[in-house]
Amino acid sequence: MITNDTVYHFVGIKGSGMSALALVLNDLGYQVQGSDIDQYTFTQRDLERAGIKILPFSETNLHEGLTVIAGNAFQDDQIEIKTALEMDLPVVRYHQFLGELLKGYTSIGVAGAHGKTSTSGLLAHVLSGVAKTSYLVGDGTGKGIKDAQFFAFEADEYRRHFLAYSPDYLIMTNIDFDHPDYYTGLDDVFDAFQSEAYKVQKGIFAWGDDPELRKIKANVPVYYYGTREDDDFQARNIQRTVKGSEFDAYYHGENIGHYHVPLYGEHNVLNSLAVIAVSYLEKIDGREVARELADFKGVKRRFTEKKVADVTIIDDYAHHPSEIKATLDAARQKYPDQQIVAVFQPHTFTRTIALMDDFAASLNLADEVFLTDIFSSVREKAGKVSSADLGAKITKGGRVLKLDNMSPLLDFEQPVVVFMGAGDVQKYEYAYEELLSNLSPKDN
Repeated sequence: MITNDTVYHFVGIKGSGMSALALVLNDLGYQVQGSDIDQYTFTQRDLERAGIKILPFSETNLHEGLTVIAGNAFQDDQIEIKTALEMDLPVVRYHQFLGELLKGYTSIGVAGAHGKTSTSGLLAHVLSGVAKTSYLVGDGTGKGIKDAQFFAFEADEYRRHFLAYSPDYLIMTNIDFDHPDYYTGLDDVFDAFQSEAYKVQKGIFAWGDDPELRKIKANVPVYYYGTREDDDFQARNIQRTVKGSEFDAYYHGENIGHYHVPLYGEHNVLNSLAVIAVSYLEKIDGREVARELADFKGVKRRFTEKKVADVTIIDDYAHHPSEIKATLDAARQKYPDQQIVAVFQPHTFTRTIALMDDFAASLNLADEVFLTDIFSSVREKAGKVSSADLGAKITKGGRVLKLDNMSPLLDFEQPVVVFMGAGDVQKYEYAYEELLSNLSPKDN
């Protein structure tokens, strides 16, 4: 039971899902605070703006009257969680709490190995423009509205956490093998999605080109979206230009509208079509949906651009081969005449080993590739693979950059440099930006 008679203490409040949930609760009038590492993260600013107290991790943060919401990055032996359990304070895992919070709304989840954040951000933006909508997006963005009609949220498949949710609708963007530290293979991932499909209350929207999603069974209608003739919702007459993408949307052969999105890459056409499909079944005026899609500015750390000197820098969360491919495809669409330079930070040793050949193939879509050292995780500190091992499989470069020497990136003329990764790849980006800003025009 969610109540006003407690202070909700978030252990790991700077995590992207945790920070978003904290913002939602704060908006709804609940008392919220949290703890995390001292290092600055991109989710932190919104928490500070909301006046939410952020404490360093310490057992002294725990006292009577708290309800602990435990971040899924931490086990029960984490100092604060352990102390809370010893004190008999209520301790609830993030996904369990979110599952409870969703009740009472028309809830629309977004699940998939890739595209969850981009699609849930787009969904939240569109629905918020036409109706009262609470939302939780995996870039740390959250909004709570007490009498909201809709709740749009990201449903993460890691460790089957999304089984805590029974949404009215669920968008399934794809099924792919990821999280090799937990899932044993593609069949295991499919099993998780199949289990979640049976929990959906009204309808599922699934990408029609995904052979695994074509096998999904459910107790509710499954609507396929994509570009195939046998898709329920189709995108036709697609035009991808340097200004974005536009297309006609069809439902069972009937034209339901023309849409433009200022986004790049084929995946964003598909993400937009999924949002259009949900809106159509909820009888939202297609003209209002088109207006909101055309106004979308994107989500944090998903193809975020800036210009420094004569260089275009793109920051993206891509950390799986499929995501890298999509990000580089988007860069090619927007910058067809410029050199695309990829800087990739592999994320976790298990993922790097399991998907090494796929990483190499995706990264080779760039004109030149640089790597950083592998970013470990809370759960995985070391492994038997290095970035140099991945670099040896890359034909378009593959050199490993060091933070104290970003000068190899200066060898390109007016490039588009794409920094990709789910760890702290931004520190390399900032070092490169500083190097560029310190160069005189003649040096550069």
